[in-house]
Order: sequence, then C-alpha cells, then structure tokens
Amino acid sequence: MTRTNYRWFVVFLLFAITGVNYIDRAAIAYAIPIIQKDLGLSPALTGTILGAFGLGYAATTLLGGFAVDRFGARLVLTVAALLWSLSIGLTALATGFVVLYAARILLGISEGPNFPALTGAVSHWLSPHERATALGNALLAVPLALAIGGPIVTALLRWLDWRLTFAALFVLSALWIPLWYFFFRDNPADSPHVNAAELAHIRSSDPSFAAAPHAALRSWPGADVLRALLTNTTLLANTWAFFVFGYFLFFFMTWLPSYLERKYGLNLQAVGLFTVLPWLAAAVLLGLMGRWSDALLRSTGRLRVARSYLIAGSQLVAAIAVVPVALTDNLTVAIAGITVAVAASMGANAAYYAVNVDIVPERAATALGLMDFAFALAGFLAPAITGWVLDLRGSFVDGFLLMTALALSSVLVVLLFHHPDNDRERLTGHPFRGHQP
Repeated sequence: MTRTNYRWFVVFLLFAITGVNYIDRAAIAYAIPIIQKDLGLSPALTGTILGAFGLGYAATTLLGGFAVDRFGARLVLTVAALLWSLSIGLTALATGFVVLYAARILLGISEGPNFPALTGAVSHWLSPHERATALGNALLAVPLALAIGGPIVTALLRWLDWRLTFAALFVLSALWIPLWYFFFRDNPADSPHVNAAELAHIRSSDPSFAAAPHAALRSWPGADVLRALLTNTTLLANTWAFFVFGYFLFFFMTWLPSYLERKYGLNLQAVGLFTVLPWLAAAVLLGLMGRWSDALLRSTGRLRVARSYLIAGSQLVAAIAVVPVALTDNLTVAIAGITVAVAASMGANAAYYAVNVDIVPERAATALGLMDFAFALAGFLAPAITGWVLDLRGSFVDGFLLMTALALSSVLVVLLFHHPDNDRERLTGHPFRGHQP
C-alpha cells in the first residue's frame, strides 16, 4: 500500500495558524508609533501596552496545555482562534489606553493555547524521528511571519490607517478557523485522509526512544504529573533557556521597529525593510537546525547531543552577537549583530519543543504549557522593562546588555542541568496519564 502523507498537511495547518498568530501579535510593534501619537501615550504606557500580551498569554498558556490534554488540540485551537480574531477586531476599535490594553490582554489570553496545541498535535501525528523536523517546519512560521509581516503591515499602515489595518488582520485570522476544524482530527486514526500505511508509520518507533502516544488522553494532569514535571531538572533548565529565548524574541518583536526609528532615524517604510533580514535569517537557521537535531539523534542516539548542545550553542552565539549592537552607532554593524542574535536565539526553537515530547510524550502539551508560561512572562517583561529603561535612561544600551547576561546564564544552566537522556530513562513507566475524567 502506498503511504499517504497527510501528517505533513497537518504540519502545514499548524504552520499557517502560527504564521497568522505572529503577524497578529507583532503588528502593533509597527503601528505603535502612530498609535502612540494618536492616543497620546508615554513610553512607559507604550511599554505597558506592548507587555500586556504577555500577561494574558501567561494566564492561558499553562491552562491551555492542560486543556489540550483534556479536550484535544482540535477544539482548544478552534476556540482560541475565534477569540484572538475578536481581539484583533477590538484593537481596531480602541479609543484610548484602557481599550487597547484590554485588547492586548485578550489577544494574549486567546493565543496562549496555540503552542501547547501545536506540541500536542505533533506528539500524536509524528513518529519520534520526525518530531524535531515537524516542529521546525511548523515553527518556521514564526520568523517568516515576522519577516513578511514588517513589509505587509507597514504597507497597510501607509495605504490605510492603523484601525483599518487591524480590521484586515481580523479577516485574515478568521479565514483559518474552518480549515482547522474540518481537516484536523486529534487522533490520526480518526482522519479519513490517513491510510493504514501512514498510520503504521506514525506509530512506529525505535524502542530506544519515546514512542508517540496513539491518541489523546482526554484527562486532566494529576498532582503526581505536575509534581514530576515541576521537579525535573532537564525540563526546568529547558524552561529557563526558553524564557531567555522568549526575552530575545519579544524584545526584537516589540521594540526593534522603534529602536531603528529612534536610534537611526529610519522612516516607517525603511523600518519595515530593515526588519526583514533578521527574521529571514532566523527562518533559514530554524529550518536547518530542526533537521540537524533529528539527524544528530539518528546518528548518535543521544538527546544530549541532538537537543542540549544545540540549545546551549545557539544561546552562546546570541549572547556574543548582542554586545556590538549595544556599543555601536553604525547601522550596518547593528543590523548584522541583530541578525545573528535573532537567528541564533531562534535557531534551536524546535529543540526546546522536542525535549518535552522526548521525555514525556503522553503529557507533551502540559509540559509545553509549563515551559510556555515562562515564555509568556518573558513576553511581558521584555517590552515592559525596555519601556521603563527608556523612560529612565533614554537609551537601549542597558536592555541589550541585560539580554547578553540572560543568554550567558542559560548556557550555563543547560550545560549543568539539561540531561534529557537520563530523564527519559528515569521517567519511563511514570504514571503520566494522570486522572481519568
């Protein structure tokens, strides 16, 4: 029987919604200078608005992981996409700080379950040796969305006003919802588009690696599950490194356009063009490193090599790259440093996700929700701290140096405590299925 390849269409659906997700959340970074003038917002209030997304995101990314394990990615992501489409529409109607802040909180709340749902779907739809590749392909949408989002959003802002720009983004978000609901199933065995050969391939596994669960558990994680996840040193180290990655991502996603405008006097159109290179470089490196991670796993059989070393190495490069950005007044040097920092910090993104599936495949969504909670905190802290520093110091230098210190700390933590091979073996047979409903 010729094997179908519908699992890769599922990965495409995840790629598509992640792209929409990031265009929606990043659009305000390009619109905020106009909104700031239109609504009379100070830098501190602007930073608070930019950080509001992280607060809402933190509230639901953790619960979103629990909900995916209980109700499945299909239902959770459908409801989430409906709500974040509404939040984008509300942004278009904002008349002051309160409404705009509430819209950003709602966007964070509704986008929180996206990555736990993505991880849960991959854990059910991909065999162990395809997971990092699949995650890399889906997560490739993040830098690509940020790369094309800059020119697209800045063009819309020139042609329309900021309110009509967000109205257009509302329509874009809503279009994906019926595609997901009608073409995705939580269990590949329930999909009419998957034949027996593909199902056998999905469920195949080298016994030395964690097997993919065959179907959604449909249960809440119990106290024993949460205790094991919250005390696992590899997952904790992974979470800290992911927090640092999130700090880099949200700093550049929310403040890069304003930095280029304030520091180098670039206009809106130039800002949109200059932000393309860093995100395109990140897209290329993310795609390559996802495949490299799976190749290293196949050739060495060691998760420490395939996941841990990639995470530590990419964070080290990002830490070094930010230093010249903080110290230079040369636009070329700044763009080069930013490009390397953005690409390196994002390059190992698939490895962070894969570690959760490698160690606890039955509770990958819950584990990802815990990790993504730290990411959400970074989403609040990076823009907010930067806004406060700008109010006090009038410069981005301290913000860049803080990022260097954070990245170096994550390198140390990963090298000391990130041992997925040992934890995978130790947790084999652990009752991660939790309590049945």
